[in-house]
Amino acid sequence: MSGVAALPTPRQAEKASKTTKPVPHSYVDGSFHSQSLDREMRYRVLLPRSYHAGTQRFAVLYLLHGLYGSYTDWTKQSKLEDHAKVYPLIIVMPDAGDSWYTNSATVPVDKYEDYIIKDLIPEIDAHFRTKSSRSARAIAGLSMGGYGAVKFALKYPQLFAFAGSLSGAFDAALNLDIRVPEYREKLLAVFGPDGDPTRAANDVFALAAQADASQLPYVYIACGTEDGFLSINRDFVSGLSDKKIAFEYHETTGGHSWDYWDRSVQELLRSLAKTLNLPKS
Repeated sequence: MSGVAALPTPRQAEKASKTTKPVPHSYVDGSFHSQSLDREMRYRVLLPRSYHAGTQRFAVLYLLHGLYGSYTDWTKQSKLEDHAKVYPLIIVMPDAGDSWYTNSATVPVDKYEDYIIKDLIPEIDAHFRTKSSRSARAIAGLSMGGYGAVKFALKYPQLFAFAGSLSGAFDAALNLDIRVPEYREKLLAVFGPDGDPTRAANDVFALAAQADASQLPYVYIACGTEDGFLSINRDFVSGLSDKKIAFEYHETTGGHSWDYWDRSVQELLRSLAKTLNLPKS
């Protein structure tokens, strides 16, 4: 991976996560009992400005956090509320720990993929005025969350019309544990050792190669030119192109940082709004 910056260490990521700003009043925090995990799980929801003014239903975006992050990251580390306020869109930010949004190969109770797909989506549809159809549902995320969002879109194309990734860690199920030793312990706990079936089942390169392009949601990929995941993003996009999967790809200046993600989520939201045909409010 010559010419790109090294990935942040756990200590650097932890330090960065402590930069906070006040949470605006348009955020709603909730929790519920996940049957898949058999524990209480938290989430934060950004409601559109017109949510309380009537009874209309809204499209929904599930926006996933990265490794060493939490459900509060997007509201603490970025100006998401400012970027999203022009769209009639509910944004759901779930907590998922360092799970890689995957049913763990080594901890049977850690069924984090099932938690998102089987528990969280019905929970949100039941308690918020969402449009519960595929055509009004999107998923996106950064780093670990970018990997998770794209993986869910490839595995469950019937659920999403749009999937987006910023700085996606697309080699999570491949050799990321070797490439970045700081991540190794958690990656092995989630995906198991080399050759474990969990790796093959969650390899986004293999999932994309096997997918029916006509059934997939629109895919949005972006990565900074100084990001340690740049090469793997280029490789993944090449695979999407070979399969003639509908996508767009952006490379702009930036590294694996909130400065880049805050800037890049604005274009992601614009692409999402166009794909879902959302009017600006």
